[in-house]
Amino acid sequence: MMLMSAVLFTAVVTAGSSTPAEALPTLESGVQCVDWGILAGVVVGVYEGESRRIACPLFSFPLLYNYTSSSGHTLLWYRHTHTHELEQPIVLGTHTFLKNRDSLWIQPATRQDSGTYICMIRNSSSCVKMGVEVAVIDRDGVCDRTLHHNVSIPIQSSYTLRCPDLQQLHTHTRTVTWLHNCDGDVLVFPDREVKGDEVVIYKMLTSFAGSYTCNVSYESNGHKLHFTHTINVRAVSPSSGSKEPRIHNPTSGHVYTVTVGEDAKLTCRAFLPYLPDEDWMVWWSIDNKTVEELAEPRCSSPAASVELDDYGDLTVLRVLHIAEFSTSDLQREFRCSAKNSRGNSSSIATLKEEVYIPSVELGCGLGATLALAILLFVLYRVYKLELHLIYRSWFGTDERSTDDKEFDVYISYARNGEEEQFVMTTLRRVLEVELGYSVCIFDRDSLPGGTITDETLRFVGRSRRLVVVVSALSAVRGTQALLELQAGLSLLRGGSLKVVLIQYKHINKQLWVKELRRARVALTLLRWKGDESMPLSSRFWKQLQLELPVRTHSTHTAKYNSKPSLDTHTPGNTHSAESTALVTDTLHTPQTHTAPLT
Repeated sequence: MMLMSAVLFTAVVTAGSSTPAEALPTLESGVQCVDWGILAGVVVGVYEGESRRIACPLFSFPLLYNYTSSSGHTLLWYRHTHTHELEQPIVLGTHTFLKNRDSLWIQPATRQDSGTYICMIRNSSSCVKMGVEVAVIDRDGVCDRTLHHNVSIPIQSSYTLRCPDLQQLHTHTRTVTWLHNCDGDVLVFPDREVKGDEVVIYKMLTSFAGSYTCNVSYESNGHKLHFTHTINVRAVSPSSGSKEPRIHNPTSGHVYTVTVGEDAKLTCRAFLPYLPDEDWMVWWSIDNKTVEELAEPRCSSPAASVELDDYGDLTVLRVLHIAEFSTSDLQREFRCSAKNSRGNSSSIATLKEEVYIPSVELGCGLGATLALAILLFVLYRVYKLELHLIYRSWFGTDERSTDDKEFDVYISYARNGEEEQFVMTTLRRVLEVELGYSVCIFDRDSLPGGTITDETLRFVGRSRRLVVVVSALSAVRGTQALLELQAGLSLLRGGSLKVVLIQYKHINKQLWVKELRRARVALTLLRWKGDESMPLSSRFWKQLQLELPVRTHSTHTAKYNSKPSLDTHTPGNTHSAESTALVTDTLHTPQTHTAPLT
């Protein structure tokens, strides 16, 4: 400010000492006029229909310019509006424009009054001028806050609010009303009152903050005029107490975790107590050099930002970015500092290297593994039988290479019309023709002349599986079906035979033979569901294949279509005499092929 004042003073003196021969004459003064241009950063706002005072910007420098009637200078006003390209002199003395000492009053203002207003100070030997921008805007209600002044008042302190331009008003006949946040009744408080044309705050409270609007009405040259001003009052922290800045982060107990090879971000948090018209600073330094002095491309620190404004007490953040943090950076000193007019504070950041853990990669891998596991589980639940069959076909052991048995399957059934037709036309055909198993059916493969009990035991003993079609007649004493079932259960306990049950029709389990009910928990029961089980791809045939010996799907050779005759004296029957006796004792009367089954 002092430098600018000195420059202004030098220019005016130079202009005043110029001779008429040296100065270029103008239409206004006849001498060269020093033009200081437009007052930078200032726009005088006026509500349309209201009066407004325009102060001459030259008097913003009181050390150089002080207008009095005895100074020998003349104050002239010009304006350059949007409708005129050249400066036009303002005609004073009308009700629209009124000159009052060093100010110009527009009363009232219209849209056409927007533009540049120029005040000129001149005498016979010197001239200087300067302009200011004026903007006429619309008012939005009585308490429009578009145009306002800002005032900060410390809590618990006193302050007097004065309506701007009121002291410079050229008449003393006026009426002033005040509104707080557009409500006049709020002004009635023990610690605050309207005293004359002013608002006196005896003790500033936080509830007193907000907008104060003064509405001034007066008369000039027989015209009723008015203007309003809004003052935004802000409650700030008391001026007492420590006002030195403090560093909240980094502190001695705070550790910044960094990863070598990745970008690092260090955040400094500083507390700056309220001070009026204060210029504060918060910055990072690396090895006692600021980021700007260091000029290292990897390091940058954007301008500080206010995180919290608590009645003027600021919590400020300043971030330091370090690209591709290296191991050598761990040996450097990173310091955060804060400064105001009352003092300064600084703190060194403590860094800790974090070993990189590919959490994203691990998360994605675990997620993909989990999704795959769920998919495989669902596929297994849906296609469990198919998967078991595929596994058996690849890794299963053909039992023909491990034993000397002749038949894969021995079918036991009750000799009545319905079950017998199911066995002969469906079960036998699929097992022999479609699946390629060697099947033994007693009525078909046995030779006449032998004892039924011995023949049955021999056939069952030479088979790898006993398939029992369970029916109500299976439990009838003295039947072939019961004999076959008891022989199979005897061999099942010895571990040389596996028994599979097929329920052709629903039968109450209470009607089952007692030996079968005892062994049921260890046996597989398959249910025939009629037409639903008829296709070879049905669940019934797949479940049955899992219980039968391993076979590959291939064209069957003739040996499966032509069964060799059985020699009753062929060795290889591994049943013990105890097993034969067990079944024989169950039958009360021995039977032969010539005797009918009862």
